[in-house]
Formats: sequence, structure tokens, C-alpha cells
Amino acid sequence: MSFIIETINFLVNLVSHLGYFGIFIGMTIESTIIPFPTELILPPAGVLVARGEMSYFIVLVMAIAGSILGALINYYMAYYLGRKAVNKLLLKYKRVFFIKEEELLKSEESFKKHGEITTFFGRLVPGIRSFISLPAGFYKMNLGRFCLFTGLGAGIWGALLIYLGMLYGDNQSSIDSMISSLTWIIVIVVLIAISVYIYLHKKSKRIL
Repeated sequence: MSFIIETINFLVNLVSHLGYFGIFIGMTIESTIIPFPTELILPPAGVLVARGEMSYFIVLVMAIAGSILGALINYYMAYYLGRKAVNKLLLKYKRVFFIKEEELLKSEESFKKHGEITTFFGRLVPGIRSFISLPAGFYKMNLGRFCLFTGLGAGIWGALLIYLGMLYGDNQSSIDSMISSLTWIIVIVVLIAISVYIYLHKKSKRIL
């Protein structure tokens, strides 16, 4: 337990030292194919918000901006290199990126099945959060809608993690427990929302 507290304190101090720029850089990395979980960035920032050392609004803006930049890196990599080259690269170094072939297939299948809205919902679902930008690039999704959906999804998830850091401080076990519960709730809500979206989309097509 002391090791966990020391780790959290180290991250809090690191974020404090780098400031808002550190949050921006961390979230940019997190949104690319490099494995660097959001849970290690935003809850410690939330601790500093609770202490009055940071602004909740600026932290959230930096988190969203970093997420969009990282997602754009993935998007353009997929856009210009194509599906075959990107998947070959990721699977070749899957131990470095901690990625499984099923995750790549899941993100692409989700995009093909549910369309561009998946770029928004995918940002809320573990396992495909960082990789949902790739199929958007493969299929050359409109850049404006891509940034909008990515920003909205990243904003919702980021706002929750910052708040958890404010609420629980260095109690990492409570944060992990709440993140786990929130993840399941979000997954269920996402599935319901996608179902409603598909139903309304099909209904509008029938009317036209």
C-alpha cells in the first residue's frame, strides 16, 4: 500500500512540476498507440485541483487538446499508410504496444458496423479507446467530425477521472474501484446509445 501511495505522490509531483503542459503531453501520448493509461495522468491532476493548485477547467481543456492531437497522429498514420501497413507494424511490435490482434479487429469492426459515431463512443470504452482513431483514418472520415467526436468522448472520460482524483485523493484502491464501476456503466450506456442511434438512423432512412 505504501508503494501505491508513493507512486501516486510521485505522479502528483510530476504533474505539478510539468504543469498543464505535462497533462497535455501525457494525454497526447495516451491517445496514440503508445500504452500510457489516462488513469495515471488525470486523477493526480484532480488531486492538485482539489488542493487549489490547478484549475479544473484548464486541466480538462489540456486533456481534451492532448487527446485530439494524439488521435490525429493515429488518424493520419492510418490515412496515409493504410490498413495493411499499420496493422502489420502494430502486430509486429505488439509486445511493445501491449496490443492484441483482437483489439485491432474489434475497433475496426465496430467502426464498420456502427459508423462514425463510434469515434465518440469508442473513446469511452477500454480496449479500443486508443485504436478507434485508426479505422477512422483507414476509411478517411471527415476530419472536422473526427475531431468533434474525439473531443467529446475524451472530454467526458477526462472530466470523470479528474473528479475522481478530486474526490479520493491518493486513495488509489477507491479510484480503481470507481473506474472499474464507471467503465461497466459507460459500456452499458454506450451499447444502449448505439442501439438507439442505429434504430433512429434506419427509421429516418425508411421515412426518406
